[in-house]
Amino acid sequence: MLVIHAYIGNSALHGLGVFTRDAIRAGQVVSQFRPPLDVMVTREFVDSLSVPERDYLHHFAYLSLFLHVYILTGDHDRYMNHGGEPNVGIAQDRTTDSVALRDIAAGEELTCDYRTFDAEWRRKLPHLCS
Repeated sequence: MLVIHAYIGNSALHGLGVFTRDAIRAGQVVSQFRPPLDVMVTREFVDSLSVPERDYLHHFAYLSLFLHVYILTGDHDRYMNHGGEPNVGIAQDRTTDSVALRDIAAGEELTCDYRTFDAEWRRKLPHLCS
């Protein structure tokens, strides 16, 4: 869940994106795993769902490289796009926390590198696989 003020807007990168309302300092925590709004679900649970339910989770959740479960955030965080030069990244302790990799200006789109945390990044970013 985002712990900063953010909003959804049209992204120059892809469809919708998440944008910060306020400036963020490098190293500042941007999001944290916050149950019950954020959830972790097993691969077995995902496999038991209907096709439309699985499609939704495969689009909005990510399969954690570190925890080996799907994580679905309950807020705008699920709209964060992949960026070639991301401004948000996973915390050094490899928890579910994410931090600002540099200073981020108010109104700037928040981006991350899916390859650093999502085991299914190749399906989501096929253009980077060729």
